[in-house]
Amino acid sequence: MDLTNKAALVTGGGTGIGRATSMALASKGVRVAVNYSRSKADAEETVELIRMAGGTAIAIQADVSKDNEVKEMVNTIVQRFGTVDLLVNNASITRHIPLERLEDVKEEDWDELYDVNVKGMFYCARAVSSYMKEKKQGAIVNVGSIAGVTGLGSSLPYAVSKAAVHGLTKSLARALAPEIRVCCVVPGAVATRWWEGREEIMVRLAGQILLQRISTPEDIAGLITAVLQQDSMTGQMITVDGGQSL
Repeated sequence: MDLTNKAALVTGGGTGIGRATSMALASKGVRVAVNYSRSKADAEETVELIRMAGGTAIAIQADVSKDNEVKEMVNTIVQRFGTVDLLVNNASITRHIPLERLEDVKEEDWDELYDVNVKGMFYCARAVSSYMKEKKQGAIVNVGSIAGVTGLGSSLPYAVSKAAVHGLTKSLARALAPEIRVCCVVPGAVATRWWEGREEIMVRLAGQILLQRISTPEDIAGLITAVLQQDSMTGQMITVDGGQSL
């Protein structure tokens, strides 16, 4: 798919992987809607960086765990850009709870992580799908995690929610074919603000990764962009983790 002049929604687009992806897409001529829930300043800074580089972008607020807010967001994007051709389901949250401490996992942890990480991706995919089907072409990339493959991660509910994202990807690929392609990029450790205050752990982890480096948000953004361009790919999990999960 030629990305020039396509319209994209990047959820959680103001920071980390979302920011890097928004900027990578804009560099290829994509008009980008940078979604945020609370990080307004970060989203607006991302938009400004894109505009300074000659691209087109808007910042738009919505809590992806709320279906009505997602629908309103997509309607606004369509009013501005005419349609939505691409969706990057990046918005996710976590809780840092040691895996073995089952009693520390509360009901609200499950609810909040599933609401954002799983249901939010479904709501966004559903909201954009009708516009993509109208044009008989569209692409969605969900951002998963190797936590959903290995069972290891920042918390048990996070790992399970990401496993659900991988399953959601396969089901959406079936449900939305043949007009819409749906894939999942599955990062390992990435140097984002989730690691703030845990840098020593990150350094130790890097030594256990075959390539002996932690991925950058730009690494992941590059793969997301490439997957969006692959017209013959759907329902696939593409891992980018430096060999961490081998």
